[in-house]
Order: sequence, then C-alpha cells, then structure tokens
Amino acid sequence: MSAILKQRVRYAPYLKKLRTPEQCVELFKNGQYLGWSGFTGVGAPKVVPTALVDHVEKNNLQGQMGFHLFVGASAGPEENRWAQNNMILTRAPHQVGKPIAAAINDGRTKFFDKHLSMFPQDLAYGYYTKNKPNGSNLDYTIIEATAITEDGSIVPGPAVGGSPEMLSVSDKIIIEVNTKTPSFEGIHDIDLPVNPPFRQPYPHIAADTKIGRTAIPVDPEKVVAIVESTTGDIVPPNTPSDAQSQAIANHLIEFLEHEVKQGRLPPNLHPLQSGIGNIANAVVEGLASSNFKNLTVWTEVLQDSFLDFFESGSLDYATATSIRLTEEGFRKFYENWDTYSKKLCLRSQVVSNSPEIIRRLGVIAMNTPVEVDIYGHANSTNVMGSRMLNGLGGSADFLRNAKLSIMHTPSARPSKVDPTGVSCIVPMAPHVDQTEHDLDVIVTEQGLADLRGLAPRDRAQTIINNCSHPDYRAQLQDYLDRATFEATKKKCLHEPHMLKEAFAMHINFAENGTMKLKK
Repeated sequence: MSAILKQRVRYAPYLKKLRTPEQCVELFKNGQYLGWSGFTGVGAPKVVPTALVDHVEKNNLQGQMGFHLFVGASAGPEENRWAQNNMILTRAPHQVGKPIAAAINDGRTKFFDKHLSMFPQDLAYGYYTKNKPNGSNLDYTIIEATAITEDGSIVPGPAVGGSPEMLSVSDKIIIEVNTKTPSFEGIHDIDLPVNPPFRQPYPHIAADTKIGRTAIPVDPEKVVAIVESTTGDIVPPNTPSDAQSQAIANHLIEFLEHEVKQGRLPPNLHPLQSGIGNIANAVVEGLASSNFKNLTVWTEVLQDSFLDFFESGSLDYATATSIRLTEEGFRKFYENWDTYSKKLCLRSQVVSNSPEIIRRLGVIAMNTPVEVDIYGHANSTNVMGSRMLNGLGGSADFLRNAKLSIMHTPSARPSKVDPTGVSCIVPMAPHVDQTEHDLDVIVTEQGLADLRGLAPRDRAQTIINNCSHPDYRAQLQDYLDRATFEATKKKCLHEPHMLKEAFAMHINFAENGTMKLKK
C-alpha cells in the first residue's frame, strides 16, 4: 500500500481488506442492486467501475452483466461507459451524458426520475428494492472517500449526495480511497437518515448552521474491500456566459434591486440557489459585480464561478451537496483551501434540497427549463414531450418551496435549419415538471415577466409581451387571441386552449425543423 493510503486510512482493520480494482470484479453478479457515491459528476467511484466495464468489454459480456444503479445525481464518465456496454438495467434519479440518455431513450435502460430531496429517503424506505428477489437492501454501495477516521467512518470528497442513505441500506460496502484528491475532512456536515415517525426537525436556520458531524459512520463489518484510487474528477469546461445569458442576468438583477426598493427583500437578499449552465454562470457573475453584499448561498451544486463570487467580496457563505469544479477550479480551490473551507459546507442532498429548509430560509431559486408555456408551466426534462434529457434533478425541490421561484431561459434556440427555430415560449408544454402554481418569474433575454398574483390570461399576455422572441410573438398572440375567442363561446375562459392547435408549433418543428408556422 502507498504511504499516503496508510496515512489516510486511520482505522487499521480496514487495511487488511485492501484489494486491487481487478480483485473486486469477482464480487459482482448480473442483476445486482448497486449504490454509487457522487453528485453531478464529482465524488463518484472511479477505479472499481472502470475495472468492471473493462472486464465486460474484454470478455464480450455486454447484456450479460447488468445492474440496477442508484446515484445521488449524475456520476462521472465511468457511467457513460457502463451505458455504452448495456450494463445499466435501471437507473435513478438523475443522469447526465449522451450515452446514458441514449440508453434510456432507446429503451435499454429503464429510468426513474425523482426529486433529489426525496430519492435517498425513498431508497431507505425500500421503494426501489421492493421487487428485489433476495432482500430489500442494496447488494453493494461503492463510495469514494478522501479519508477514514479512527472509528471507520467515511470522509467523502467533493460530493455527499445520497451516500449516507445508501450506506445505511447496503449489505456490503466497497470504499475507494482517493489519494490523488486532498482530504476533505472538516468541510462536510452530515445528517444521518432517520425514518418517520422518529425524524426530528433539521436545526438549520442559516446557510452556515452546522451540527458538527464531519464523516459518515458505517458498520465496519459491512466493509468488504478498501481500494486505492489515484484518478481525479473529470469535469468538462464550463459554458462561458455570452451576450444572451448576460442580458438575462441583467434583467434578473434589476428585478432583485426593485424588490429590495419595494421592501419585499432585504439589502443582502435571501439565500440564493442557482442551477448549472451558462445562464447560471452569468447570473453569478452579475451578482458578483453588483451592489449586493453579504450574500449567502443555499444550493445543491457550486461551479467555478462561485470561487470568483467569493473573491469579489459579495458572497459570505455557501452550502451545497457538491462542488463541481473543473481541473483549474479544483487547483484554485486546493491552493486556497484555508480561505474557501471556512466559507463553504457540503451536506447530504436530503438537507441541501430539503423543502422545509428551503421554505424556512426563504431561498431565491433560479433554474433553466427546456421550455415554458404561456400560462407558466415549465418542461425541464422531456424534449418534444418524450425524449429524456437529464432528469428533473433538484429544480422542483427549490421552485416548489422558494420565496421567489424564477426560471430563466433564452427566448429561442437554434435548430439545424433555423437560427431561431425553437421557441422556448410555447402555447402548451408537452410535458410539465414545474406547474403554473409554483413559478413566480419567467425571464429571457427579451425581458422579465412577474407572474405573482396574476390570473392565467394575464400571465399569458405578460409572458408573450415580455419574454417571447420577436420571431414568435405574433404567432403566440394569435394563438392566445383565437383560444380566448373559442373559450368565450364555450364559457371556459379561465385558461383558454385549443387542443387541436396547442402543439402545432411542436409538430411543425418535428416535420420542418422550425416552430415557425406558415399560417
């Protein structure tokens, strides 16, 4: 064993269970139920999954070695190789990557999309293993650790995710100790799973509230293997903000400034939640350069832009369940560990995404949909109503419970034949993840629609006027006018629709590559 592994594993009995990744392959059988650590591509196991997929490829076992796989959110590139080799029978609750999405849409992988706050506790309830033939526990959980404490507890790395719950319901545990990644000991705050009716209220009353548990306790008897890993997390470069995303950010910051002037928000706002992508990065950049100070963040994922947010002096504290940094971002993070570690906390996803805490703290939630319809329903997952993108993630955890629920999107996206061929404002969303009852604000580069207190027809007019792309504004207005005319005759004016034409734009896109109608 390496000297650094011996230093990191402070519970001596574990060192007697040291294996190579290849020696772990014999533990796995077709049809097993597996848990992986990790969240949004970081903190997932690497060398054992790689050894297993290498074994499948070398021995042509595609279709003969398949598993029911559960990860807190998305894993790393290893999961994509599993998908390419038909090794994922079922998957929950969130994924990212073209190979895994292709396997889901081809029907090779059955995918169960679930709110990230609910998935780990539902797993602990036995909901996902109720049809398992040999007991209701996971067969194995493979977890990445950056250290092992004196009592055998596991110190995770840059993600906590659903690891505490998975470990609590696993028959056996494999620990990958990553010695390339520095020890993250001290940066976590771990709440252990407790099932109703014995669950106590979470004590968190601010972003920096901690209960003081920095590692995940496990039964040492369940640990069957310790494996050293020297593979770092691989996160693709962040999509930089552009003029469009910066325009969206400017509209949003202007709105927040107005809310402060009206007394509906304090000068330092409320804890902020932001998703992933170039719009989210533009919003963070805009806030960092704004006049807002002493801001806090209560979110699920932190990207590289948050490091600059800290350095701007505007951000006091941030909490999440994952820090999804690029190689350059991690380098910067490690070099300034003493600074960042005092301003950052990583929690389990049932806490970072807890509906009760989100509502208690009055979080301002900001997420990006696939599309939004004129009445304020949003589709976050299924393109054209059927093709799974990534999954719901934690967007609804925040949007259903936030003090301000904001969705930001371009007003239109390019298609193969038309630079504005896809309108992100549509008459009716073909799949609804976030309902009209949950969204307060829609913002595009065209402008911002404040939907609070508006009846459906007023919402529709506000969204069309403020948020739709000029190429589609008249088309959307025509639909609303004619739907209102028909609904007046039929006395169903609350939320007018023409079912024969509600998806005409989507159908035209499927047939012609653009949502622009000929008439």
